[in-house]
Amino acid sequence: MSRIVVTGIGLQAASGRNADESWASIMSGTSGIAPTTVVPTDGLISSMGGQVWGLPASRSTYLDRCHRLAVDAAREALVGSGVPEGHGERIAISLGTSLGGARSGQQFHDQWIRGGLRSANTALLRHYPLHSVADHLASTFGLFGPRSVQSNACAAGAVAIAYAVELLESGTSDFVLAGGVDPLALLSFGGFSCLGALDPQPCAPYTRSSGLNLGEGAGFLVLETEQSALARGASIHAEIAGYGLSADAYHATAPDPNGRGALRAMESALEMAGLDAQHIDYVNGHGTGTPANDSVERKVITHLRAGSPPPISSTKSMIGHTLGAAGAVEAVVSVLALMNQQIPPTHVPEGTDVADGVDIVAGVGRAAELSVVVSNSFAFGGNNASLVIRSRPTGPAADVPRQRVVVTGIGAIAGSAATTSDVRRHFLEATPVFGTETVHLEHFGAFVTAEIPSADLTAGINPQHLRRMDTLGRRAAIAAGQLLRERRLSREEATGTGLFSATGTGPVSTIEAFERELLETGTGNTRLFPNTVMNAAAGHVALLNRLQGPTATISAGGTSGISALHFASALIARGAADRIMVVGADESPAAMLAGYARIPGYLARTDSVPFGHSGRLLGGAGVAILLEREGLAPTESVLGRLSGFGLTGDASGAGRLSEGSEAWARSFTLALADAAVDASAVDAIVSAACGRDQVDGLERDALELAGIADVPLVAPKSLFGDAGAASALLGVAQAIWMGQAGRIPGSRAVPVGAPPALVSVDGLDAAVSRTLVSSYEVGGSYQSVVVEREAS
Repeated sequence: MSRIVVTGIGLQAASGRNADESWASIMSGTSGIAPTTVVPTDGLISSMGGQVWGLPASRSTYLDRCHRLAVDAAREALVGSGVPEGHGERIAISLGTSLGGARSGQQFHDQWIRGGLRSANTALLRHYPLHSVADHLASTFGLFGPRSVQSNACAAGAVAIAYAVELLESGTSDFVLAGGVDPLALLSFGGFSCLGALDPQPCAPYTRSSGLNLGEGAGFLVLETEQSALARGASIHAEIAGYGLSADAYHATAPDPNGRGALRAMESALEMAGLDAQHIDYVNGHGTGTPANDSVERKVITHLRAGSPPPISSTKSMIGHTLGAAGAVEAVVSVLALMNQQIPPTHVPEGTDVADGVDIVAGVGRAAELSVVVSNSFAFGGNNASLVIRSRPTGPAADVPRQRVVVTGIGAIAGSAATTSDVRRHFLEATPVFGTETVHLEHFGAFVTAEIPSADLTAGINPQHLRRMDTLGRRAAIAAGQLLRERRLSREEATGTGLFSATGTGPVSTIEAFERELLETGTGNTRLFPNTVMNAAAGHVALLNRLQGPTATISAGGTSGISALHFASALIARGAADRIMVVGADESPAAMLAGYARIPGYLARTDSVPFGHSGRLLGGAGVAILLEREGLAPTESVLGRLSGFGLTGDASGAGRLSEGSEAWARSFTLALADAAVDASAVDAIVSAACGRDQVDGLERDALELAGIADVPLVAPKSLFGDAGAASALLGVAQAIWMGQAGRIPGSRAVPVGAPPALVSVDGLDAAVSRTLVSSYEVGGSYQSVVVEREAS
């Protein structure tokens, strides 16, 4: 293993507009909590928030507040690190966010409700997807390496740093801009207000614990290996020595009152760092101010080690809860604590009593000798992440042998295909799963979708739990349940199994329903809000199946599935997990089609014809892939393995695709190089073509540039539509099914101008042992994976 060090930091928060300003404010114990002016709070239980003041407006074109916060913090980190120019293709972005451009989405939604769909400004939606923030950072700073977005609610920023460690450890990137960002928004204010979780006063974590204050901000770190930093003479601020991820699998919103998941995350992080709890000098706590979270964290800290617990403090007491940014913002604060050898305080409102038993560093910060800091993020839905941050690397890094990873299970539901065997049959017989589901939009007419009929979204789910799930969670749960009926795990095996979720756009229908009610009535729906977070579906799957291992939710559009597979494979290969289930789920409700309907030719009306100018037919699916360390599963359960990944990006920018295919081609060549094979060893390619000319033409040209245009090509979106993140996971399943059947299915149509290698309607009988699966996302992200039929 390499030592991963921090060479640049950037911070935007209610405490200040840069890291130094924020640190001075935090150390003095100054609260930045005040009535917010950027969110309408009439009718809500609190107007208090940690607002970033003095954020300049965009100088030219419209730019969401979230994107502006991210750019300022990222620029500070990149400039401070002195990352050399000319390394753009080797610099990755790993971003955590819970809301992304939710403010832009809300503005579009409000226009739609008040004046009809035709009056709504669709340009706002370029900034709405979570990944648009990463896309904007990439185009602004010329960062063209891997791009991923983590969205585990309040743990997202910490998980983004964890993934950055894996990108560097695996040699996939030389530098990673890792961090998190979230703005103040009506969606979060309305949601936490309806749950009764907001404090109408400045919050008081670990003392009064009467609720949280929301905050906004951004925190970024530039990470690289110690060897890289020393070679270029960079200043090393700290080391990310370890991280730990876990799931409570206890409740959709409340933490496990015993704190077992939180404790597992901390212990895993310490184990990765080669340390134990006695080495901890300070804990930067989750410290939200809610009774449940504060109580659990106090319990965890007091049981962490024998003797007195380490001091713990809450940054949120001064800047509010910055949601998806919190883990990254607090990691920056932890680095600053090590750099300055000072412990930041917990702000305690005047007249509030401080209980004995745990040192919360009440009032103002203090000097201390610090070597090891733990930063905790315990998120909505029982998603836990802990980072161990050390002052400086000491001694050589431990040499950890890499484990081989195999695929041992598949579960799927897509369109009208209600079971895995149905999905497999539709693929091999080249018959579509759409035609029965239609969306009607006022002024725009009817559009066929490959959505799953609602009647098919109940099978195999506990009825008591079913009523708490939305449609996204149900399809994820059905796919996972089908997989586990084939690859049965013991209770002990299931408990240790991780769960990585991939979703391109998340619970769009639930967010639309919650926000519509909030905008129309001024109050939110407590039944809907828990399912508006991107990791809600994963929370349901974990709870239903008692999966308590490492957990992450990736929401980066169409590349989310391969990104999740890459992250999960890295953990298993490093020995941090025995098995991880990767579940992809996306939907195609009316709210999603409404965003595209005004773009001429964008949506397909009746059919999906990749390379055939049909427009994009949106679909819905749930797909589960089980990855395990080789040797754990019975030989007959091994279906194949993922032998190579290619993760790239370009400068397209939010909501756009560039005209060049070089970055997409580079993802193909990198995947083949990672698999240690050349083009002649590839038997088939699963295309990402969707019927949208701009996308299909880019992929066609990329195949030519990569020298693989002659490899038999299959375009399954002609059968399943475009199901977002689930499409690439379907591609992995389809690669394995082709190998099992010895057949490459034909396309329903081979239009004029299609790639010559697109397999004709009759299909092709052929041995398929190695397949390349392609994926993309608007904004300029491209990811590919090589799937080998049999582990060798």
